[in-house]
Parts: sequence; C-alpha cells; structure tokens
Amino acid sequence: MFEESRVAFFLAKRSIVRGNKGTLYLTILIIGMVFVNLIFLPSIISGVAVLFNQQTIDYSYGNLVIEPKKNQVYIEHADELQRKIERIPGVTGVSPRYLSGTTIVYKGNEVTPILYAINPDDDRRVLKIATKVASGEFLADGDTDQIVIGYRLAGNYDERLDVIPSLGGVDVGKVVDVTYNNGVTRQYRIKGIINSDSYDVDSNAFITKNEYESVYGLENQANQMLVRTVETGNENEMRTTLMAFGVQEKIWTWQEKSANFLNQIIGSFNIINFIGTVVSLVIAIVVIFIVIFINTVYRRKQIGILKAIGIDRSVIIQSYLFQALFIFAIGTLIGFGFLAVILQLLAANPIVFPGGPVAPVVDAMLIVRSALSLLAVSLIAGYIPAWLTTREDILTAIRG
Repeated sequence: MFEESRVAFFLAKRSIVRGNKGTLYLTILIIGMVFVNLIFLPSIISGVAVLFNQQTIDYSYGNLVIEPKKNQVYIEHADELQRKIERIPGVTGVSPRYLSGTTIVYKGNEVTPILYAINPDDDRRVLKIATKVASGEFLADGDTDQIVIGYRLAGNYDERLDVIPSLGGVDVGKVVDVTYNNGVTRQYRIKGIINSDSYDVDSNAFITKNEYESVYGLENQANQMLVRTVETGNENEMRTTLMAFGVQEKIWTWQEKSANFLNQIIGSFNIINFIGTVVSLVIAIVVIFIVIFINTVYRRKQIGILKAIGIDRSVIIQSYLFQALFIFAIGTLIGFGFLAVILQLLAANPIVFPGGPVAPVVDAMLIVRSALSLLAVSLIAGYIPAWLTTREDILTAIRG
C-alpha cells in the first residue's frame, strides 16, 4: 500500500512539473478565490449579527426586559421594584419607562412614531442613547415641555431622501404638536436629535417619564423596565436570580425580545450565502474536473503504457487525486493569504451598513468547514475524470 502511494505520488509530481504551468497557476488562483468566497460572505453575516446584537443591547433593551404581570397594563410601584433590582449583585442599571403610540405634527407633516417616556439619568445607566445626540442636547430629569427625536423621524427638507414618513426636516428648537392616545395634545420644543444608527431609536421620540405621567394621570408606574447587567451572555442566569429575589413580573432576555427580527435578517442572508456557497463549490468542481480531464485525455497513451507495464489502475487514479490535492492545498494557502489581507483592510475600514459599520467576524470552525468542503469537491473532481479514463483497455488507450 505504501509503495503504491509512493509510485502514485511520483507520477503526480512528474505530471505537475511537466504540465502546463499557466493552466496550473490559473487553476490554483481560482481555487484560492473560491476559498475566499466560502469564508467572506459568512463572516460578513456574522459581523451583521454581532452589530445587531450589540445595538439591541445598547439602544433597545439592555440585557433584560421586565414587563407587567399577566392581565396587567402597568408595573405597579415601579420605584420600589427598581430599587429592589438595583440591589441585586450583577445589575448595573435599571430604567423604568412607558411606551405608546402618538401622533406628532409639524407644519402639515404628520407621523405616528412610538413615544418613549424615560427617566434620563436612569436611562443613561442602561442604554447609550444619550451619547448619540447629533444636535442639541439629551433630556434632563426635570424637562416637561421638551422632546428628543431620532434623525429619521426629523427627516429632510427634501422628503424624497427620507426612508420613513418624517417631519420634513425639523430642527432643534422648533415646536411640534404631540397628540396622545387619550386625546390630549401638547406642544414640545425639540431639545435634541439623535443619530445612533439604530432604526428603533432613530425613528422614534423621547420625553421624560414625569411628563408622560402628567398627561395620563399616572404615578409610580411603568409598562417596561430595562435592566443592564455586568456581563452579557448570562441573561438566563440573571433572570433566575431576579426571580429568586422576588421579582414576579414577566422577565425577558434581549435575545427573546429581538429573536424574530434577527432571525428574519440572518435567514435572508443565509439563503444568499447558501446560493453563493453552492455556486463556488460547483465552480471548484468544474475547474478541477476540466484540468484533470484534459490532463488524462492528453496522457491516454502514457496511461495505457503504465497499465501495460503492470501499474495498477488504482495507482494511476491515486496519482490524479494527489494532483487535485496539490491544487487544493496551494490554492487554499493562497486564498488564506488573500483573506487575511482583506480582513485586515475591513477591520480598519468596516463596511457601512444602514445599521452601522460592520467588520467581518471569522471563527475557526468556519475556516475548517470551508476547507473540508473544498477538499471534498477537489477529490471528487479529481477522481471522476481519472476513473473514466483508466476504464479503457490497454490497447485502446495506447492507440489514443
């Protein structure tokens, strides 16, 4: 067995050395590009997932979301619950809030965003919205007649540039009319405009919790409470801890609150990635198949002579598998080099998506899986033409 492999390796080496160098180099380059393609798009998808996850934590939900008990509209005694949770080890901030639909009007432009009512100081300890004020200022706890809005909601003077219905380019300092679900209408001066790259934040509006309670006649309640923890990734354990400390309200993790939207995004990308992967592997099979097939056809007489002098058919097939392995190995190494350069460039200059800058995220399993897939198709593409050609009888092969 070992001797047969040595003979097969020798034949493969001679074929590579004496073969067409231009064709060989081009084939190796194509395999390298296929390897890059197998890893690049999945790494971008992983980068998008990382970006979305971090934005969800930083701008939408924190780590945990507490909502009212079943059949209740509000969390009662919100201040007491907030103080209880803040004393739990591992919690760094708690932000009670209200959210509801409203109608905002400015100079004939009418929009219906979600209005978030917050305690600004509490919100700063949980979310990073206050750090993303593009113009003006963020809310303060004592504000009663002021509002902060996202830049998408503010819009552009040229409304053709807007991706959602907007207020037509409203600026800081302008006054807007806000109509609540209970029919109350109040005027608010725009204190700040936020640009966070988070769609949920940039499309909606914020006022203080005290102002909201004065409109609805509420006190010391909330319909949502966000919790920030020291570590990300242990949300299920922290939920159990909160329950052990007597929190009886519904507790959700940020993954559960964002699961449907994230799954839709990643699902769409994965379909594209699957198609791209299949196409890349088909290209690899076709390229290696053509190169090996032409090589076997060109060397039919030599194959016939080898069989005539007693070289077993399996040894000849094995020699072409070695050639396919050589093309795969060198192509993969070159592709890995290209990929390293591309990843370094994109790490320094991330791709800007609508949700923010995305840098590729590559894990070892992705590289291993891509290399094994490419290895499998390379062996298949090397085996089939060698098997077909070596089926011929000796005299037919020698005659050519």
